[in-house]
Amino acid sequence: MKIGIIGGSGLDDPDIIKDLQSQTWATPYGETTIKSGRLNSIDIIFVPRHGNNHQFSPTHVNYRANIQTLKDLKVSHIIATNACGSLKGEIERSDFIIPNQFIDFTRHRINTFHDDFSQGMFHEVMADPFDKSLSDVLYSVAAELGFKVHKDKTLVTIEGPRFSTRAESKMYISWGADIINMTVATEAALAKEAGIPYAVIAMSTDYDCWKEDEEMPVWQDILAIFNKNVDNVKKILLETIHRLSKQEGAK
Repeated sequence: MKIGIIGGSGLDDPDIIKDLQSQTWATPYGETTIKSGRLNSIDIIFVPRHGNNHQFSPTHVNYRANIQTLKDLKVSHIIATNACGSLKGEIERSDFIIPNQFIDFTRHRINTFHDDFSQGMFHEVMADPFDKSLSDVLYSVAAELGFKVHKDKTLVTIEGPRFSTRAESKMYISWGADIINMTVATEAALAKEAGIPYAVIAMSTDYDCWKEDEEMPVWQDILAIFNKNVDNVKKILLETIHRLSKQEGAK
């Protein structure tokens, strides 16, 4: 078993992993800087989604290189972390969400490994983009640790880096979306094509801008909310990896 962790905003530093080794991995889509180590005898590959210095905007993250690297290194699971906005009153700030569906509203992404059909046609089935078994473990762990967590939710991924207009925010709600982010749909689609079980632990940091009785916070405020609760994210990751290891050992 080898676990891939994709760290999003607020979790760029994987200090839960000991004896980290940094390396650059070359793929046909570009290079990725990763950190590898072990956690309770489990091999961990950590990918900082936005780069080591958070230098890549959501549009310019090299999603294909990130997922290809994890495939090349033969990870058995990918757990991604994500800061998101809530589109529902019952999903409050600092709540955790395990999505099971996405709506892709990006415009400038390459979200497939199949640039052409010269080697044959390929159309990935995307009806259920997130791995249910892995998502169930994340949900159970978060709930048992006493955190408020929601499951079976739909996220919408927008292009970014700007936030929504109020009209857009209300439109996403009318579509049935529960949370909003700028990265997950692209990543999930590529992981699905790569054949790697992928699930997300998202944390709500704001209400986007649909709530007219309060102002949309600035990015620094959103990141502060995530940073305040990042230790809880780490607790969920640690226990989830422990349970996956026990499941593997029981086989």
